[in-house]
Amino acid sequence: MSSHESKLARLRAELAARGPGGIGLAKSTSNLFRDREAQARPRVDLSRFNQVVEVDTARSRVSAEGMTTYADLVDATLAHGVMPCVVPQLKSITLGGAAAGVGIEASSFRYGLVHDTLLALEVLLADGSIVNCRPDNKHSDLFYGFPNSYGTLGYALKVTARTVPVKPYVRLEHVRHTSPEKFFAELEARCASDVDFVDGTVFSGDEMYLTLGRFADSAPHISDYTYEHIYYRSIRERSEDYLTVHDYIWRWDTDWFWCSKNLLAQNPLIRRLYGRERLGSRTYTKIMRWNSRVGITKKLERVIGLHSESVIQDVDIPIGRAAEFLDFYAREIALWPQWICPIGPQGGRFSLYPMKSEWTINFGFWDVKRTREAHQAGHFNRLIERKVAELGGIKSLYSDSFFTPEEFQRHYGGAAYRALKAKYDPQRAFPELYEKCVLRR
Repeated sequence: MSSHESKLARLRAELAARGPGGIGLAKSTSNLFRDREAQARPRVDLSRFNQVVEVDTARSRVSAEGMTTYADLVDATLAHGVMPCVVPQLKSITLGGAAAGVGIEASSFRYGLVHDTLLALEVLLADGSIVNCRPDNKHSDLFYGFPNSYGTLGYALKVTARTVPVKPYVRLEHVRHTSPEKFFAELEARCASDVDFVDGTVFSGDEMYLTLGRFADSAPHISDYTYEHIYYRSIRERSEDYLTVHDYIWRWDTDWFWCSKNLLAQNPLIRRLYGRERLGSRTYTKIMRWNSRVGITKKLERVIGLHSESVIQDVDIPIGRAAEFLDFYAREIALWPQWICPIGPQGGRFSLYPMKSEWTINFGFWDVKRTREAHQAGHFNRLIERKVAELGGIKSLYSDSFFTPEEFQRHYGGAAYRALKAKYDPQRAFPELYEKCVLRR
């Protein structure tokens, strides 16, 4: 705690020395999948705010600085026999980033999204002031307005979140289905059982697997998906599996779910060239950013006559319409595999991510749609967004969006965002991501 207080004192001195005027943030990590223009404004380096402050097992909570990666957060909490209630899938995601964005995992059927597990936020505002917000203090509007704001309202310097006890191992059961209706019916039923984790993997419109996880004190064998073997392939190959709790939490990171195929990392020879230490989201993100700058993939596509569109989305659909969305997806998009994750009702209190008080299914799909014929920019993403709106769903805004301004305001609390912006960002100093990046006309 004393280390964190000394960092705050140093930050306040730096901000005071700068005087009035806009500031930007110098960050070493990002899991946003949007190309952003370089900002000329002065930068404040917050990379030193990257440590776990306290693991309080007696009160089932952990406090950590905003730039703390979930990899470090999980290591610290597992050492005390607990884990954050919801741990997003990639090691490079930061606690502050998950608080300002939207985080989900297979425990979300019980605990909701990451922001549903938060207890307090310490936020750096655009004018250089630092406020502490909780659900029950004078800054409760910022606490409930922070998720899905993506840095436009401030930056989380410290976050306090709930934890849950763990056991050493997780037993997995993979249940195959060929009917979307039966798949979602069993998923809903299993969420009411004694399982600790629920998610699913869809390989086509008629091949899907429900994965159920339970904590275990012992394991007859332990699988390793951190190097030569690939987790998502095992779902088709075995009905039962065991992982350490650490490896279960990071089961998707080694291959970025399945997206490592686009970086040739699933080829056995090239996989060995990567090596165990370089397999994972940190490496793949660096390669993706480099390719985005130099445009190697786009140049190759032009040579062979392909048109491409990134389709990187997480959308949340009411469970009663989930089979309908999957049918649409199989007909119009058909990028496989696809991830499925149920979200339990939590009350819908967060103004910029207004979830309904009902069971919701998250569909995650992250790939590039390539066609011989040219389409309007954002053609496939627009199809998805129109369907999400039609079915009463909502999408996370870490990727490009093509909503019209009217659709955006209707689904994402535009009036609430403007009110928060006016109150907490009087200098309008932070980048206007909602207007310039998140919402692309």
